[in-house]
Amino acid sequence: MEHSLWEILNMAGYAMWAILALSVLTVAVALERLAVQWRFMDRARALADTVGRCLRRGAFDEARSACERSRSPLAEVFLVGYERLGRTKKENLASAVDRERVRVMLNLKSRMWIIGTIGAIAVFVGLFGTVVGIQEAFGRIAETRSNDMAVVSGGLTEALYATAAGILVAVEAVVLYNYFNQRLSRIAVELKMLTDEFLELLDEHGPQGAARAPVPSEDDQAEDDRGNREAA
Repeated sequence: MEHSLWEILNMAGYAMWAILALSVLTVAVALERLAVQWRFMDRARALADTVGRCLRRGAFDEARSACERSRSPLAEVFLVGYERLGRTKKENLASAVDRERVRVMLNLKSRMWIIGTIGAIAVFVGLFGTVVGIQEAFGRIAETRSNDMAVVSGGLTEALYATAAGILVAVEAVVLYNYFNQRLSRIAVELKMLTDEFLELLDEHGPQGAARAPVPSEDDQAEDDRGNREAA
């Protein structure tokens, strides 16, 4: 006999409604995290490319303005470097930038514990509903004083729906949790590479780096001008 979704929800009792709530919560958190991470690295790479090109040609203020206008969270990491440049040691500047990078990553990882927790407990919530259903089924045997399995077979079937639903939601949560973890691991590596490259460029082409850099000769300047004309 086939049952509608509404009938199954009512059959399995409160445990089934709890599992349904966990499923909705999992999807909601996953969509929210997806929205936060959507095009995160695209914006970060675009900002890093813009800042890198500005710093290489000595446009320090233009690079900072690009960070101030950017919507990428990586801009906050770069701005810490600009604020600390010239006011602290090179090692302290790198540490400050790295702390800000870690803070950005922590924001990306927020609420992930919800999906992980649901993946761990959904099965047990389903089993709880099944145990309660089995207890009710055997309670009917005691009431009717009958050994006929037909008395409890319907109740057992209804109770097992809760276990099946719990397993399904747990699989859903675990898959989403692993997907986001793999995605966050890749973002963390790329973010670290972009930050390290920014620190190198800031040291080489920032105001202090520019002061240490040798003045280009007339031949080098002429070659650069010729290259710019060819590129144009």
